[in-house]
Amino acid sequence: MSIYDVFFFDLDGTLTDSREGIFASLRYALQFFGKEADDALLLPCIGPPLMESFQERMGFTEADAHVAVAKYREYYREKGIFENRLYPGVEAMLGALKEKGHTLCLATSKPEVFARQILEYFQIFSLFDVVSGADLQGGRNSKIDVLRHACQEAGGVSIAACLMTGDRKYDILAANTLGMASVGALWGYGSRCELEEAGASCILEDIEAFRKHLCI
Repeated sequence: MSIYDVFFFDLDGTLTDSREGIFASLRYALQFFGKEADDALLLPCIGPPLMESFQERMGFTEADAHVAVAKYREYYREKGIFENRLYPGVEAMLGALKEKGHTLCLATSKPEVFARQILEYFQIFSLFDVVSGADLQGGRNSKIDVLRHACQEAGGVSIAACLMTGDRKYDILAANTLGMASVGALWGYGSRCELEEAGASCILEDIEAFRKHLCI
């Protein structure tokens, strides 16, 4: 029997393998500026807000980063969003949690409008009680803001009964800020070192290990 009542999940790298679509969208944006990038440079861009990635990873000015984000979304909303797949076992895992009466919440740095579209595309939208993502207008961008908003939408949750699962340090640090337990999803895009340094409560290899850990 799980000690948690409310489960928060990241999206990219935790529920879905979205690398193909994100890489294609990033390259589309970079090509607009006559730039190229290999996979090693692009991989750390999965997780943090796009503005942060373009400025800190790509060296863009704030003004150019805004243009790059717009170009990224130009490709992503038409093609990149569907260059994506559920990790094996995710749907069954979510369904098992739902059957046991748990509250399921999505907390992603991806714009909420895209997150909802992805959940609907994979026909798992109905499993979630709360979907919280970034605000396209910039009012809610950081992972801590997204997770805090998800908690508010869940309504009167006890942090001690909540678990955040994500594959990058941003997920773990946000959970730690709120005093929430966390699982580092090693099946995603972050390394064990990254998740350990961020202070994950535990780190699990795959969905099967996650289910065993929670006895579901």
